[in-house]
Amino acid sequence: GGRGGRGGRGGRGRGGGRVKAVDREIEELEGAIEATKPEKGTNPLAVAPRKSSEKGLGASLVGVRKFKDVPLSTPTQRGLADARFKELTAIQRATIPHALAGRDVLGAAKTGSGKTLAFVIPLLESLYRAKWGRQDGIGGLVIAPTRELAMQIFQQLLAAGKHHSLSAGLLIGGKNVKEEKDTVNKMNVLVCTPGRLLQHMDETPMFDCVTLRILVLDEADRILDMGFAATLTAILENLPKRRQTLCFSATQTKSVKDLARLSLRDPEYLAVHAESASATPPKLTQLVATCALEKKMETLWAFIKSHLACKTLIFLSSCKQVRFAHEMFRRMRPGVPIAMLHGRMKQKARMGTFRSFCDAKHAALFATDVAARGLDFPAVDWVVQADCPEDVPCYIHRVGRTARYTSEGKGLLLLTPSEAAFAKELAAAKVPLKTMKLNQAKNRPITSSIQGLLGKDSDLKYLAQRAVVSYLRSVYLQPNKAVFDVDALDVEAYSHSMGLPNPPRLRFLKGGGGAGAGAGGS
Repeated sequence: GGRGGRGGRGGRGRGGGRVKAVDREIEELEGAIEATKPEKGTNPLAVAPRKSSEKGLGASLVGVRKFKDVPLSTPTQRGLADARFKELTAIQRATIPHALAGRDVLGAAKTGSGKTLAFVIPLLESLYRAKWGRQDGIGGLVIAPTRELAMQIFQQLLAAGKHHSLSAGLLIGGKNVKEEKDTVNKMNVLVCTPGRLLQHMDETPMFDCVTLRILVLDEADRILDMGFAATLTAILENLPKRRQTLCFSATQTKSVKDLARLSLRDPEYLAVHAESASATPPKLTQLVATCALEKKMETLWAFIKSHLACKTLIFLSSCKQVRFAHEMFRRMRPGVPIAMLHGRMKQKARMGTFRSFCDAKHAALFATDVAARGLDFPAVDWVVQADCPEDVPCYIHRVGRTARYTSEGKGLLLLTPSEAAFAKELAAAKVPLKTMKLNQAKNRPITSSIQGLLGKDSDLKYLAQRAVVSYLRSVYLQPNKAVFDVDALDVEAYSHSMGLPNPPRLRFLKGGGGAGAGAGGS
């Protein structure tokens, strides 16, 4: 699906006065960028802002806080003003000055830090200063790991770029590839997922990226984690070597450094959270509580019932658990809408759920990690991690769905007694956790309600079995045995709490053979 601006760049088909004005503006912008660019190898956040009275580099972009003081084109300034973006966030202050100067950037920033604009703005500016027009082909390419993230980037690109005369397209799986093939060659900027982009490179006649000026890889660590490394290598082989590359991730992982060797030229390494005292947003209250596995369902129910005026995001470790909790709590009518988001849902259903949760004033959304990465949930009050995340970066990504930019939020992590070591890992990673005690004596027992619902519905009972198996299997498969020990869990009590009279067969455990609920999958 493509969306575009109006007409060609540089006043083709317009009066000469317009052309001269654009030329003059471009000349002024280039002069200002040259005069104010930061020194190579410096992080603008780590350098003390200079007083404007100082000579020489006094006008440096270091310390600039407002977009109106950054040398950006009139169309970009108008788009930012319309969308009410006034002040730069830390990642924007760190990266935009280097990116405007045409340098490659490898940026690491906390989730919720505003990194989308940190690459959208330099992309728009690069094409504006090159007088890019409709007939000039693909000038900018943004690659994101998931469809949802690609859609959000596309929305920000449309907002910031609405006064530019550029055409922009979104290429993601789950959409009609034939329709895309008809429009893809008319686009100046493409936002896409790796698989769909490579499909067009392989199948769409006349589609090429030889004119590309600027490539953006967002959540690059995740593109690699999700097994897209070979796809990405194939894509990079189809791109011109002379280009600018901006690469962003939430964590500076080693594999991203490998990626840098793949595609970046002498990049600026810009980490926003390296100097900060904590790895998570500052206005975030983070609580951790110990909760026995068999008490989790009633604890979640009690939490939802006591937070009916809130927007709550609850993470579970598998699709089956999300489906079971959603179905169960929906039928028990807590007094707030209950929704779910997981990787097995069709694209349309996922986006529908995402939008209605964003629009809702109060709701509880059960989700797997697929939902966590990169999605921008406005005004989430609580992120509850009901199952222990697999590692610290996963925790940071999940909890980063709240307290985005400057709004306040709360996080609650439930750990079983055998997962206590994870709290120490978080502390070592500068995550400021407060311990809280759950008052479980107040919880209303809900096991009999769950049993009653399962007794009336064999499909629901089967789903409960699959949920139990998939959770235990996910614990069994985790490599970090200091935190995840399936043998320490009371499988019988857990199964009972999920409404089952007996535990399902666990084929993946020694001695768990025979028929039964099967290995459950995730």
